[in-house]
Formats: sequence, structure tokens, C-alpha cells
Amino acid sequence: MSNCQINFDILEKLDYTMAYLMQKGFKMNSFLDIVEEIKSIISDEIAPKKVFDKDVAASLGISQMNFATMKKRNKIPFNELLDFCAKRSISINWLLYGQSPESLVEATNKFYMVKYFSDINASAGGGSDIECEEIEELEIPEQFVFMLGGERELQNIEAINVSGDSMEPTFSYNDIVFINRSKTDINRGGIFTIRTEAGLFIKRVQKRIDGKLDVISDNSIYNTQTLDENQVEVIGRVVSRFGDVD
Repeated sequence: MSNCQINFDILEKLDYTMAYLMQKGFKMNSFLDIVEEIKSIISDEIAPKKVFDKDVAASLGISQMNFATMKKRNKIPFNELLDFCAKRSISINWLLYGQSPESLVEATNKFYMVKYFSDINASAGGGSDIECEEIEELEIPEQFVFMLGGERELQNIEAINVSGDSMEPTFSYNDIVFINRSKTDINRGGIFTIRTEAGLFIKRVQKRIDGKLDVISDNSIYNTQTLDENQVEVIGRVVSRFGDVD
């Protein structure tokens, strides 16, 4: 898969990827399962009190209202989980995939890092110049590399945050999206990170017969923009994300 061409819609790719991971024996835990694991982790921190959902929400830095909504929708807050795991030196593999500590001994010898621009937000709001931002490293599970096109593609992968609601339900606020900066060909369309004079955006882009570009928001309350090709800088194709597709 390392040299595969990701030329089809991201939703189809995610469906295919999840089928592949299930075939290989990998299944991501539900948010309910993850909450129970977090309760076990923080129980020592707040002992002898009983651990409630509000304590989990507080440990993740999420309001109780948003937490309740996430549980109801089984929407995993990946950004907050990454911070939670980093502060406690816990493997994200363990929380997401339920791997026992023993099984992680070998797995932790092989992990992958991608560039993560945590200060950059793209979608309904403007963004910053990527080259000028501080770069962090985001650790990703080995099995997630498949979703990004294979190990050879990792040198081209960068991660940023989603802001706003213009691409809902495909992408939601605070999702982490992965961009392949080597894939800038828009002739077949797809979801791209682009820069216009208005800022940095994640949009569905389609090239018209007349050569202009339709810049489309998946949220129907936003109108489609039509721009000249020289008004749009294509940063890269969005190839995957941390987050659930509604």
C-alpha cells in the first residue's frame, strides 16, 4: 500500500480502511470503553472518592455538556486523549485499541511520527503560514499508517486541526486531519487544504469545464464559492483524520 494512489473520496477510503483493520484484528474501542479505562486510570488520583463521568470530563478538559454529547454520539475527542496520554506517559494504542501492556512491549519498538501543527486551524476560519509555525511531533499507531497511504508517504504527511462547522458532517470542530502535501492535483476533485486571500481552509474542490474551481463546503448552509485557479493555493489532499464520520 505504500505506493497506492489515494484518488477516491475520503469517506469511501475510511470505510475501506476500517474493513481492512477489522480483517487484521484491529478494532477501535468505543468512547464508552475509553471512558471506563480513564476512570480506572484516574481513580488513584481522586481516591477515595468514586469516579464519575464529570471527573473524566474534567481530566480531559471537556465541559460536562460536551462530554455527554460525545458519549451519546460515540464521538472520540482525539486531541484531548492525546494530551491526557502524554501527561501520564500512556500509549494511545492502549486506549484506542485495548492492547494489553504486555502486547505493547513489542509494539512500542515500532511507532511512527508525523509533523503536527497544533496551532494551525483550518476550515471555516482563517489560518497561518504553515512554514512559520512551531512544529510538534504526533505519534501514530502502526496500524494507522495504512490510512495515510503507507510508510513511504509519511514524509509528505502533516497534521492540523479542524476549526468551525463548514465541513460538517464530514469533519467536526477539533478533529485532527492529515494532509499529504505531495498530492496537489485537483483535476479529479476531492477534499483539500487550500489557502486563499481569506485564509486557510479545508474544502471539497472541483475543477469546472471552464477551468475555474468550485470550492464547496459539505455543510449545506454555506454557499459554494467559484474562484479562478490562480486564486487558490493547494496545500495538499486530506487523506485521513482522527475523528468519527457522522
